[in-house]
Order: sequence, then structure tokens, then C-alpha cells
Amino acid sequence: MSRGAAKRCEVAYADSTRQYVWAVVLSPDATIADAIEAARSQAPDADIPWHSAPVGIFGETRSRTDSPADGDRIELYRPLRDDPKHRRRAQCPPRPKSSR
Repeated sequence: MSRGAAKRCEVAYADSTRQYVWAVVLSPDATIADAIEAARSQAPDADIPWHSAPVGIFGETRSRTDSPADGDRIELYRPLRDDPKHRRRAQCPPRPKSSR
């Protein structure tokens, strides 16, 4: 590790049945990609889209080259099966048109 204090972060991923969270210790100059690789080394057999999933920190999309801060939660996102707006529209009956 480089000089300076180590950063402690979490890497998280959730699928439809389970949530995974890995605690990682990173060098001060580590990137999100480094954090993901550290988490991957803890779970080599987990079926996680390590290289293809979009990533973010606390719900905000970020680049894998960004540097996380100490205490950040780095998240791997999975695609939604369907758009929530479309799902709501499909569940609601259409509104009657006004007759003016």
C-alpha cells in the first residue's frame, strides 16, 4: 500500500434472492475498480457480473476509475427487468377521455 491511511469500504451487490456485502481495505489511491477486484478475491465463485455491471457509490452512478472515500459503499447494479413506470401504467386502467 502507498503511504497514508488505508481506506475501508464496502462493496455490495444484490440479486433477487440475496444481498452480498464485502468489507475491503484499500490503499489511499485505490479506485472503485480496485475495490471491486478486492471483493472479487473474497468471493471467487459468486455469480456476480464483476466486469459488466454499472457501479456507484451510495446510489449515485460512478466510473470505475473514480476514487472512493473512506467509509464509502460501492455498489454493483443489476439491470431492472422492466421499467417501473411501464409496470405502473400496465397495472392502472386507462383514464377516460374528457368530453369537451
